Amino acid sequence: MSSPFKKTLKIAIPLLLGIGLIYYQYSSFSSEQLKTIKSYFKNANYFYVLLSVLISLFGYWSRAYRWKYSLQHLGYQPKFYNSFFAVCISYLMNLTIPRSGEFTRAVILKKYENIAFDKGFGTIVAERVVDFLIFLLFVITAFVLQFNKLSDFIFSNISPNKILLLATIGFVSFCAFLLVWRWAKWPIILKIKSKFNGLIEGMTSVFKMKEKWKYLFHSFFIWFCYLMMFYVCIFSLEETATMSFDIVIMGFIFGSLAVGFTNGGIGAFPISIAKVLLLYGIAEDIGTALGWIIWTSQTLLTIILGLTSYLFLNIFNKN
Repeated sequence: MSSPFKKTLKIAIPLLLGIGLIYYQYSSFSSEQLKTIKSYFKNANYFYVLLSVLISLFGYWSRAYRWKYSLQHLGYQPKFYNSFFAVCISYLMNLTIPRSGEFTRAVILKKYENIAFDKGFGTIVAERVVDFLIFLLFVITAFVLQFNKLSDFIFSNISPNKILLLATIGFVSFCAFLLVWRWAKWPIILKIKSKFNGLIEGMTSVFKMKEKWKYLFHSFFIWFCYLMMFYVCIFSLEETATMSFDIVIMGFIFGSLAVGFTNGGIGAFPISIAKVLLLYGIAEDIGTALGWIIWTSQTLLTIILGLTSYLFLNIFNKN
C-alpha cells in the first residue's frame, strides 16, 4: 500500500466516520426535535461559551509552559513562543490526522530550535503518559461516584463477550510484541531500538528533572482547564445549568474519549454527551445541543489558533 494512499486513509476514515455519526444523529431526530435544538443554539447564553474559550486558552498556555521543563532537563532552552505555536499547530493537525499533532510538535522544534526529534518526541510521549494517568483519576472518580450508571452504560453498549475478546486480543498481541522486541535481530527492530533510546531519555526526564513538581502542577492545571471549559458551558443553556458536578464529570469523560474516535471528535462528541446526559433524565435534544455548542466553540478556537500560530511561527523566526 503506497504511502500517499495510507495518509489519505488516515484522514478519510475518521472523517467519514464522523460524518456518518452526524448523519445518523440528524436522521434520528424528528423535524420538531431539530427545531428545538436550533432554538437552544439561538437562545444560548454565549457569555459562558466565551468564558469556556478563555479557560481553554489558559490550557494551551500551560501545556506549552509545561513542555519547557522536560526540554530544559535535556539541556535545551526553546523560546516560549515557538513552544506555544507548536502546541497550537499540533491541536490543529489532530483535526486532520488523529494524533499527528505529536509528531508535528517535535518536527517544529527540530526545525526552529534544533532540538533532536527523538528527544523532543520523547518528552511529548512522557506528557501523554502523565495526561493518561490524570485522566485515569477522572475515570476512577466517576466509577466511585456513579458506579451503577457507568457500568450499566458500558455493558448496554458493549457486550461482555466483546470486552473479553478485546482483552484477550490485546494480551496476546502484547506478549507477541515483547517476544519480538526481546529476541528479534531484524534490521528494522534494531533501528527502532536505537531511536527508542532517545524516546526513553525524553520520557524519563519527567522523573529526573529539577522542576518536576512545577511540571506536575501544570499537568493538573491543564486538566483542570479542560474540566472547567466543559463545566462553564453547561450554564449556556437553562436546561443544563442545574446539573450536578458528578454528571459533569461523566460527560467530560465520555466527551474526552469521543475525541479520539473521529477527527477532533466530529460527530462522536455531541452523540456521547447526549447519550450520557440521557442516563440522568436530560432529553437527548438538550444534550445534543450542549455537545454541539462545546464542540463547535472549541474546534473554532483550535482552527483559529492553529492557523495564526502557523503564520506567526514564520514571522517570529524570520531571522
